[in-house]
Amino acid sequence: MARRAETIELAVLGLLHEGPMHGYELRKRLNLMLGWGRVLSYGSLYPALKKMLRADLIKEAVATTTPVTRRPRIVYEVTAAGHSEFERLMSEVGPTAWEDDNFDIRFAFFGRTDMEIRLRVLEGRRTRLQERLARVQSDLERTQAEVNRYAEELQRHGVESVEREVRWLSELISAERGETSPEHQASTSTSTDQ
Repeated sequence: MARRAETIELAVLGLLHEGPMHGYELRKRLNLMLGWGRVLSYGSLYPALKKMLRADLIKEAVATTTPVTRRPRIVYEVTAAGHSEFERLMSEVGPTAWEDDNFDIRFAFFGRTDMEIRLRVLEGRRTRLQERLARVQSDLERTQAEVNRYAEELQRHGVESVEREVRWLSELISAERGETSPEHQASTSTSTDQ
């Protein structure tokens, strides 16, 4: 749970760097960022916001009223301490930076990080996925005789998904280093040959 809370904190701080937002807008943007597989409920967001308020990472801005409900709408802003915490979280390059729970959120805010940090996170993620891929392929070979065709298809799909992400990460790493990816070279040579 602490990991999920830190992920939410990182995402909220990153979004509030763009400007003040109310809870509904934060939740909507976070759900877009997290993707279809991980929906953030108000029951997770508002306790995180309260904790961040107590830690002085964010503050409540001037409340506005909406024409429909006439209820005040609380708007959140990032504080100086929140800016510092965001920078600290984004500069971490250890295993939590490239794990499944954190990587997507970090990647969304890569534009605000140093190239060396981006490279270390991308390389760490790729290494972790390559380890996972080797393990899954080994499991697949050992269990092919024991599983039905649907379980085998599911395992094969998992392998292909990880292989695709490893290729994507390799392309990103090459781009960060200013190298041209092999796929880009092939498409460039094909278009110039014609």
